[in-house]
Amino acid sequence: MHPRQSLTYIFVIMAIIVALLSLWLSNRLVKELAYEERRKMEIWADATESLEIDDEMDMSLVLRILESNTTIPIILYDKGSGKLAPRNVRLPENGVETYLQAKVEEFGRKHDPIVLHGMNQLLYYDDSYTLKMLQRYPYLQLLVISLLIGLAFFALNRSQRAERDRVWVGLSKETAHQLGTPISSLMGWVEYMRLKEVDPQLLEEIDKDISRLRMIAERFSKIGSVPALQAADLRQVVVHSLAYLEKRVSSEVKFRTQFPAQPVVVGLNESLFGWVIENVVKNGVDAMQGRGIITFEISEKEKHVCLDISDTGKGIPKSKFKTVFSPGYTTKERGWGLGLTLIKRIVEENHQGEIFVNRSEPGKGTTFRIVLKKER
Repeated sequence: MHPRQSLTYIFVIMAIIVALLSLWLSNRLVKELAYEERRKMEIWADATESLEIDDEMDMSLVLRILESNTTIPIILYDKGSGKLAPRNVRLPENGVETYLQAKVEEFGRKHDPIVLHGMNQLLYYDDSYTLKMLQRYPYLQLLVISLLIGLAFFALNRSQRAERDRVWVGLSKETAHQLGTPISSLMGWVEYMRLKEVDPQLLEEIDKDISRLRMIAERFSKIGSVPALQAADLRQVVVHSLAYLEKRVSSEVKFRTQFPAQPVVVGLNESLFGWVIENVVKNGVDAMQGRGIITFEISEKEKHVCLDISDTGKGIPKSKFKTVFSPGYTTKERGWGLGLTLIKRIVEENHQGEIFVNRSEPGKGTTFRIVLKKER
């Protein structure tokens, strides 16, 4: 496990321990404070009852006890008259009786009323503002800790992604650099063979492959940089890519196109987008085991253009629709599983588009959809 990842998990575990400890302490304090408030209300009830019954009691002491309650909302209910006497309760301008009756029911659900036997009254009370805040505090603390944990995982994910990107970009640029030397050498050999009057048709095919290698090197060199996008007819870009692929796939693989009659203009880097088409086609050919039909269909919406690439292969389970774009995912015995990861990066990061599995059915094929912004 990466040291940075280990530190993140340690932080998360400590945060959970702190949260649980805080909940336990807060719950304990709430219970103690609730008990104290109950005792205060009982004393207040006794003082109220003694004020009415015992004329010889020290009235100043009783009044101090009664006036000491400034935080706990209470309502005295007289059973005989049905009157309600509130204290520390904010009353509305209208409908006071209805409001107090609702409060009595609310207080009664929270705490059992205290009976004043001598006065034939019931004392209903609510939690003080301090107790209410203390009851809410653990949930607020949990929210803050959850946010911190979420931020920690987000930072870890961003850090790991940035690290993967640096490795990816470094590997790509190094590949492009390493390809440069043999390509230059091959170009020299082609010129030498021309001097030796080698079959021109053979040299022409070699030239095509060298051009292809140069384009591949150029593609790798552009990874990690912001490529220039130019307005292009998507139909022509697809046709150009298929012209290259038709000669390099099985003759039993057929290509079909369903394009609008008018040009479909989008912002593209043709070199990189051609790579996208080639990778999707190669995956389709593998899925069909070298025999079947690959269909390209272009449809237009108000602000977007959709390119659907469908094969007649073995299909993809619905549970794997997103997994297929993950690095290392492959169903082949050979390969690194980077093809679909690469094209997702090219479509989403270089073209600000979207690529996903639009539909797939085992044994009937798969359709990948590429969504691009329409050029105005």
